[in-house]
Amino acid sequence: MNKYFPSVSRVEYRPDAAADETLVFRHYNPGEVVHGRPMEEHLRFSVCFFNAFRYLGGEDHYGDRTHVRTYDDGTRSLDNYKRRLMAAFEFFTKLGVKFYSVSDRDLAPEGESLDETNRVLDEMVTLAADLQKQTGMRPLYFACDLFSNPRYMNGAGANPDAHVFAYACAQVKQGLEMAKKLNAENFLLFSPRDGYQSLIQRQVFRDLSHMAQLYKMAAQHREKIGFKGQLLLQPKPADPRRHQYESDAMTTMGTLRHFGLEKHFKLDIKPGFSRLQGRTYEHDVIMASAFNMLGSVDASDSYPEVNGTSDVHAHDTRVATLVMKCILEQGGLQTGGLTLGGRLRRESVETKDLFHAHILAMDTYARALRNAAKIMADGSFARTLQQRYGSYKSGIGERIEKGAATFEECEEFVRKYGEPQPQSAHLEHYDNVLNYYVYPPRQ
Repeated sequence: MNKYFPSVSRVEYRPDAAADETLVFRHYNPGEVVHGRPMEEHLRFSVCFFNAFRYLGGEDHYGDRTHVRTYDDGTRSLDNYKRRLMAAFEFFTKLGVKFYSVSDRDLAPEGESLDETNRVLDEMVTLAADLQKQTGMRPLYFACDLFSNPRYMNGAGANPDAHVFAYACAQVKQGLEMAKKLNAENFLLFSPRDGYQSLIQRQVFRDLSHMAQLYKMAAQHREKIGFKGQLLLQPKPADPRRHQYESDAMTTMGTLRHFGLEKHFKLDIKPGFSRLQGRTYEHDVIMASAFNMLGSVDASDSYPEVNGTSDVHAHDTRVATLVMKCILEQGGLQTGGLTLGGRLRRESVETKDLFHAHILAMDTYARALRNAAKIMADGSFARTLQQRYGSYKSGIGERIEKGAATFEECEEFVRKYGEPQPQSAHLEHYDNVLNYYVYPPRQ
């Protein structure tokens, strides 16, 4: 495979490369054993097909496409989709990843009818399966695009029109069958238009019930066809145009638990920063993991000044280190991995920029993996946290921890020992400890 990116060879690990040599990995060494496993098994990198090969530099209202590619003429012809798919597999191979993440509309355009759409998709999935056989790759996840077509402008599973809801169900049914055909590790249900612009035009619980019904049918069809992949949901932070029903990890997990669906799903979390919600999104990684619901991670960053998210290639080693620490503490991502979900900037018009961006993200998380492994091996955080929660090891604290304490016991304890003494949170200490690993001192 050397047709669409002839100027780039397979990217190699060269930790001693000069500063201006940016088509090499300085930190990502696939076979290096870190924390008991090869680096590539911890990270399980996957290229996001949509952001890498369908986004071509266009911006809503502010300009046309800027990325000119030999493999993409901008049409919806089947030949164009085939060229793009073959170019993608050449890119995956040269980058050295074993997974890619893809949706039905990434692979094939829609036809004049549902049957024609399914026929064309099946043809393209057959081509993808052939390319997978040649390269040893497979999807980290397969998904259905439940947002691009105008029919989904008011949502998919939460659409007030039952006709649109039924169409989404038919699309997900076909998507699950194609995921099985491609031997996908996971199936992602992602519908960011399922939300509201104003509560005066929505019946919220009804919307959520309909979404849950779609998820239930997906779980049932997965079982029916014998697809072994994990079902995933991706929370989507709110943006100025719409409040998503699944706006964060806790909301999504609460909805799943309310409708009795938590055993069927795990979450695909996108770290980053939301000025609108005022927090970084390693928060959602940690929350999902705490409830044993972290299934996969969309490894991209965001511009802090942008409301919502903006899918920038991962470069924040501090955030990545916290994410990898969480992943190691839960014993890995099992069937999940790290989807390289960033987009090129509009002004990054050369094909080499696509390699530079993905190398940046992969090196960021490889470096973060080493950091996280060192944190766990040293035990500094663990010891400090154990000390902070030390009062729960005996006495009233131990009874609280076991769920055995009563109001009366707590009242008696306070009467006996009086007012608690203020205890410092030592946040600055924790920040300094973290920086020691993220930015180690000079040797």
